[in-house]
Amino acid sequence: MADDRIPTSLLIEAVLRKCNLDCRPVYIAQKGAFAAGTIMLKQNGLENGCQVLFQIRDFDGNLTWMKAFENENVDEVKADEYIKRAIKTDSDLWVIEIEDKEMNNPFEGE
Repeated sequence: MADDRIPTSLLIEAVLRKCNLDCRPVYIAQKGAFAAGTIMLKQNGLENGCQVLFQIRDFDGNLTWMKAFENENVDEVKADEYIKRAIKTDSDLWVIEIEDKEMNNPFEGE
């Protein structure tokens, strides 16, 4: 069975370009596996705190996101500590950081 998903690195490149066009600061904090690395997104809402989302696939293989901290925003130190632990567990993990007061996920939508 062939995997028809876009390589993770290409998906990230497209999102980075989109964010740059929207003038939203974004950068790659951790590079993971080129083709199949999981993505973790740190949304920095500045004075609104941070949220960490991680990529999961549903039973049909569709991309969806899960919050690491339920419905609460956390300070940046707590978010960074969570991310460091995740990287130790999964060296293929991609970590993308974005500054956005509205905390919109750039990976969602079209």
